[in-house]
Amino acid sequence: MTYREAVAAGLAQEMARDPSVVLIGEDVGAAGGVFKATAGLLEKFGARRVKDTPISEQAIIGAAMGAAMTGLRPVAELMFADFVSVCHDLVANQVAKARYMTNGQVSLPLVVRFGNGGGLRFGAQHSQSVESWLMAVPGLKVVVPSTPADVVGLLAAAVRDDDPVMFLEEKALYPTSGEVPEGEHVDELGTARVRRPGKDCSVIALGTMADRALAAAEQLQAEGIDCEVIDLRSLVPLDMTTVAASVAKTGRVFTVEENPRLCGWGAEVASIICEECFYDLDAPVRRITTPHVPLPAADSLEDAAIPSAERVAAAIREGLG
Repeated sequence: MTYREAVAAGLAQEMARDPSVVLIGEDVGAAGGVFKATAGLLEKFGARRVKDTPISEQAIIGAAMGAAMTGLRPVAELMFADFVSVCHDLVANQVAKARYMTNGQVSLPLVVRFGNGGGLRFGAQHSQSVESWLMAVPGLKVVVPSTPADVVGLLAAAVRDDDPVMFLEEKALYPTSGEVPEGEHVDELGTARVRRPGKDCSVIALGTMADRALAAAEQLQAEGIDCEVIDLRSLVPLDMTTVAASVAKTGRVFTVEENPRLCGWGAEVASIICEECFYDLDAPVRRITTPHVPLPAADSLEDAAIPSAERVAAAIREGLG
């Protein structure tokens, strides 16, 4: 199935299993979502459990928070990830801290879904990758799936989790397709996946960049360079065990991220590697990122800003000398 179909499939699986799971957001019902990722859910589960909301991110998150505090397991959609900035006070100061500030008396089992990232010519206000924003807030779990199977399995795990989970769906991946296990599929948050084993270097990526890292690895294989590609899949929890095992094997590390370079998640991963795996390294960790600029809408400029498979391959080639 496609990545967008996997979103609906994952939600349908959990809504059929648990009547406390509800879906709210702008156009999630009759329209099937602005990206058509919730198509068919209104017809299947009815208007009491699939609710369209006003165009108010504060209202959506506020309603989801209240619902989670009083026994439901809401899934809230904010359309574009950029719009989390509109309700950041609720997300960072209320949702993320309620369980801590009530000493565990109140839990918030809610999921917030976003369309994340660029590549679709939506301009600077609708194309940002915001996972590093959210990673910096204590109390939030941050998940970024890159395959349809991961969408279904990680979405199920997120819905069942008792903490708030920020679930970032990559807009550029919605039309891509892949195999999804039959029957109930539940994955585990905080587990990275080795998408391609290799021995010459470790390429650590996330979301859309995981696919581009794989494409770069295929290009380099023809030149005799054997890349191991690790898809982190989530940033909080962060699976450094898988990363460390790869670093010990290859000795050379590249991170690939769509975030602007300054304070991106790759910097945190590189810092942990330098602290905990220093003697396994044969060279400094190299970061491949989007430059620290607002993302342009023009085709050629956006393509130049976001790391492509060719740019990833070139950086690895240079880094390996």
